[in-house]
Amino acid sequence: MKKNSKTKIAMTYATALYDAALETKAEAKVFADVEKLRALVAQDDDLLRYMANPMVNESDKKDVLTQISAKLNWSEDTLRCLEIVSENRRFRELPQILSEFVHVYYKRHDIVEVSVESVKKLSAAQDKKLQSQLEKFLNKKIVVSYKIAPELIGGLRIKFGSEMIDNSILSKLNRLENVMKGVQ
Repeated sequence: MKKNSKTKIAMTYATALYDAALETKAEAKVFADVEKLRALVAQDDDLLRYMANPMVNESDKKDVLTQISAKLNWSEDTLRCLEIVSENRRFRELPQILSEFVHVYYKRHDIVEVSVESVKKLSAAQDKKLQSQLEKFLNKKIVVSYKIAPELIGGLRIKFGSEMIDNSILSKLNRLENVMKGVQ
């Protein structure tokens, strides 16, 4: 299956889950459920393998989901969505569905996702200052994800939407190299 169609499928499920949560006024609860589930899946993919196994019958899968739901206190919307994902044999796409749900949630709540790459982990003070400046610059609430990128040599690379601020030493060296070559 092509990546595009998988993205489309994930987006369809994510949007449906968000709309169901919106209807029951449970967006925040479903968002919390999705975050817990993302952590669970990232930590151990046994659940995904079990739920995606065609040899396991649907009633057993439903029982497992019900037990996990009770233990993790999932909303009815979250449980129903996972049951539908299971019935439609789309559990392999669950990580992507959950990621798409987070994107939909942020977009509908006017929160900007920002990706920051740095050579090393930022200190708490640096992180707080960066987030404060980015919120002022974008005039919106933000959620920041960090990535360590030693190839930058120093500085930061910040991405949000289709924009990028590249203040890394690597970028400055590349620009200097182009100027020296006569390419502008």
